[in-house]
Amino acid sequence: MKGVILAAGKGERLRPLTDDRPKVMLKVANKPIIEHVLENIYPFVDEFIVVVRYHKEKLMEHLGDEYGGKPITYVEQVQGEGTAKAIYSAIKYTENEEFLTVNGDIYFEREGIKTLLQAFRKHNADAALLVKEFKDLSHFGMVEIENESVKAIKEKPGAISGYANLGIYFFKPEIFEFIEKTGESERGEYEITDTINLMIKENRKVTYAVYEGYWNDIGRPWNLLELNEYLLKNHLKHNIKGIVEEGATIIPPVEIGEGTVVRSGAYIIGPVKIGKNSKIGPNCFIRPYTSIGNKCHVGNAVEIKNSIIMDHSNAPHLNYVGDSIIGENTNLGAGTITANLRHDNKNIKVEIKGKLEDSGRRKLGAIIGHNVKTGINVTIYPGRKIGSNSFVGPGLIVDKNIPPNVLVVAKQEKEIITW
Repeated sequence: MKGVILAAGKGERLRPLTDDRPKVMLKVANKPIIEHVLENIYPFVDEFIVVVRYHKEKLMEHLGDEYGGKPITYVEQVQGEGTAKAIYSAIKYTENEEFLTVNGDIYFEREGIKTLLQAFRKHNADAALLVKEFKDLSHFGMVEIENESVKAIKEKPGAISGYANLGIYFFKPEIFEFIEKTGESERGEYEITDTINLMIKENRKVTYAVYEGYWNDIGRPWNLLELNEYLLKNHLKHNIKGIVEEGATIIPPVEIGEGTVVRSGAYIIGPVKIGKNSKIGPNCFIRPYTSIGNKCHVGNAVEIKNSIIMDHSNAPHLNYVGDSIIGENTNLGAGTITANLRHDNKNIKVEIKGKLEDSGRRKLGAIIGHNVKTGINVTIYPGRKIGSNSFVGPGLIVDKNIPPNVLVVAKQEKEIITW
């Protein structure tokens, strides 16, 4: 069986982290999202078909032509937006056999695939989808079920409870006939849920399986922090391959990659994951649910808590990074501080595609893109974004989002008084 992974999306809601890469390439627990997906569908497929478009070269270069010995084939998404068009892109490779399809920007455990495959085979279905019960379906498509069948899929019915569509499917090749009949939705996309509704109207067998495990739709920056915490809490094993100097304190579980040096005075409370060839300490404090990438530097008098620090980035001295995401090749100047809590203790709101959204989090720090430099004594308000390739001058208070590719400096009025 082949596994089709939909990985063509831009990830607009995840900017600035997706300014220069597809969202499936963002690292969580030091591994790209798409690798978590490949890992969890691996036992069920013989070949991976990856549907690509936005910055496809970076994804293709990273994954190469195989994963764990199983071949990867890349196909460009056909013209048109939406999941139905994305799946149709793989018709050449799947038109003669049943296949698995998953959204490339979600996280799930492999038990969900196993359960769904059993339902698909048991009922000899034309399509099967994985569902999960939620108390509030405001952000989900609702799946109406009856006995072992799906009766309809409705888009975002509001704050009611029910079963949500998780973006994981098994299809027989007849799905392509119905995709060809699918029209544009109100938002101008070709939705696979509309395709499935067409199948139901023509009395095709569409079944489902209920999933009770962990699932995350990684559509917004704080979802990365949620997933990072889950993976470190539930899947991290204590494993130290680097060098830990005498005088450093490591409280398991902590994973430290080869070539990394943890200097005296560093205090690390797991779960924490640190990549290869990084420099940690001396005299720093790394708190739980933090992942630090390869070739990073966390230096003297630095505290990091519940954050993601991507490869080649530095918090070298006198920094506090809390509940934040720092992109690749970014450097925080001495004294750069991320605030992560409002004075009134209300939830942090973040600007997403021009509108403020409630993150649902009382604590949320900065979202900093790639190749960013901050000067000394920069203060960043909770939930603020700094675009990739930008420089933030010394002493600046970042109370508004900073776009990519800019230099921002603080103006100072000075008066010189002679004695």
